[in-house]
Amino acid sequence: MDAPACQHHWVMINVSFGFVAFETCYHCGGTRTFFTTEQTPLLREKYREGDHYWNRVENAQSFQFELHCHRCYRREKFEDLMGLLHCTGCRAECAIDVLRRRYESEGKWVLVAFGFLPDAHVPPQPIPEEKLRMLSEYFNQRRRAGRAPVVVVPFTLIPDTSLCFGDFLHDVGMLSQEPPGERRPLL
Repeated sequence: MDAPACQHHWVMINVSFGFVAFETCYHCGGTRTFFTTEQTPLLREKYREGDHYWNRVENAQSFQFELHCHRCYRREKFEDLMGLLHCTGCRAECAIDVLRRRYESEGKWVLVAFGFLPDAHVPPQPIPEEKLRMLSEYFNQRRRAGRAPVVVVPFTLIPDTSLCFGDFLHDVGMLSQEPPGERRPLL
């Protein structure tokens, strides 16, 4: 519970590194995602689940965490956050791009909080507004003076994620001692 009028000072705790796995079903055409801490998740792993024939098509480095306020001791888990996306302005009619242009004119930078894609035909659940606010606070507490403030918005404003050309923000080398190679699009 928040202390009255707490000016939160968020720190990231309980960080768990792993991968976001992307699976597609060739029977229904659906896509779903999940987080795994497997050391080397297998690509092209195939299995049947009910009427679905799932095939793991992509893995992306990611992590899960909690935010902890040192002032009021509030903790919030972010296991529903798959990653953060940078809007590239690929579709002018997209609600995210409309927000990006508006906030850009106000000197702000937009990040999209991307949640996990559930089973094939279940609409994704939005990241709660309160968590979006916490993420914005967390990132803005760490930005140098004079840098554009960050506004975190929900991915559910994207009308069709299959048409989105946004870039996921990720640390390519977070799980490896090797230098990163060439970066390629995630989806």
